[in-house]
Amino acid sequence: MVENQRWLDIFAHVILILGVATVAFPVYVAVIASTHTSAAFMSGTIPLLPSTHAPASYGDVLAGGVAAQMSVPISLMLFNSMVMALLIATGKIAISIISAFAIVYFRFPFRVLAFWIIFITLMLPVEVRIVPTFAVIADLGLLNSYAGLTVPLMASATATFLFRQVFLTIPDEMMEAARIDGAGPMKFFRDILLPLSQTNIAALFVILFIYGWNQYLWPLLITTDSGYYTIVAGIKRMADVVESEPLWNYIMAVTVLAMLPPVAVVIFMQRLFVKGLVDSEK
Repeated sequence: MVENQRWLDIFAHVILILGVATVAFPVYVAVIASTHTSAAFMSGTIPLLPSTHAPASYGDVLAGGVAAQMSVPISLMLFNSMVMALLIATGKIAISIISAFAIVYFRFPFRVLAFWIIFITLMLPVEVRIVPTFAVIADLGLLNSYAGLTVPLMASATATFLFRQVFLTIPDEMMEAARIDGAGPMKFFRDILLPLSQTNIAALFVILFIYGWNQYLWPLLITTDSGYYTIVAGIKRMADVVESEPLWNYIMAVTVLAMLPPVAVVIFMQRLFVKGLVDSEK
């Protein structure tokens, strides 16, 4: 039993406040910086109090990009990131749930070996396989394309493992009852497994959407056509200017705009997200 001591409550609240401040302070700095003019950053210090230039900063950004540093409209980069995040999330879920279904409910040679081969890939960081993956994508002619941005990132050992664990919690009696009723494998999958996995799919979708939205290294590596720039890689390109000073108020405004879609997804799917993470009974 945890003792109810006042100093423990104070210590817990201090740690909580420090954690929230550590996470929220960079967001606060980005929001405040987007309300200033570019001249406010010439002194080398970041202002911590808001100014009145926010409408101009966001208006210039949304009107068609920052011509001084990037000719690509911000709306196009946001669209590319949205397409990439949605395709990666849906692709990962579709491939992983079908793979888990085959591993759990079908008896075929080397079934366990196939699962462990998939599981071992969790130990390989992205950086280890990024060079051979780039070579394959280049040989297939998929550079500067949505397929090149998304297909290499669709396979997910983590999602396969999670769906496998979900399916293992479903009683075998359900499968036997479906078989007695004349349901085939795909009907059992469509009418029983998918409805029972909805909350898990929703929770995984939120995680994978944020994963796809925040992709930085891969889009930066395979996109040379500005028409396929994503918002995260675009922010990096905006900051990498050689012949002039970075326009930090515009960069921070784009950063704030880039945070909005993932935040919206988490807010609108919060209930399903939490339920999918904590609900283990089927």
